[in-house]
Amino acid sequence: MEDLSLHVLDIAENSIRALAENVVIRIIEEPGKDLLTLEIEDDGQGMDEGLLEKALDPFFTTKAGKRVGLGLPLLSQAARAGGGDMQIESGPGAGTRIRATFRYSHPDRKPLGDMPATMRALMAANPAVNFVFVHKKEGETHRVESREMGSQG
Repeated sequence: MEDLSLHVLDIAENSIRALAENVVIRIIEEPGKDLLTLEIEDDGQGMDEGLLEKALDPFFTTKAGKRVGLGLPLLSQAARAGGGDMQIESGPGAGTRIRATFRYSHPDRKPLGDMPATMRALMAANPAVNFVFVHKKEGETHRVESREMGSQG
């Protein structure tokens, strides 16, 4: 995947398949700390320990009809290539939180990409899911929530 917005799209689709009603996507840019953090958190079904152990195996997937599941392994690889790492927190019935960090200045860190277009696509295709997008950079925080947008007409 050429940019982080495509990773967000892929991981958010996992959240939707896990029956999440709420998906929170956070981008935290901290150039002064040489850190970029990407978090995707949902309230879906979550994963048990056995599933968590297999989550980074590209030859494992829970998708019917598919033989590979590349979303999480590719994000993990991108984080490591960008000087960071990735963690997964999950539990049955407790949702899932993916946190990928990158060195902000690392030459192999992928660009953010078109995050507004990614969020519009997710919101338009999944009106029953509440998406919250938070982007923090240099002391400014921008937040968009699909439920708030829907109630404004």
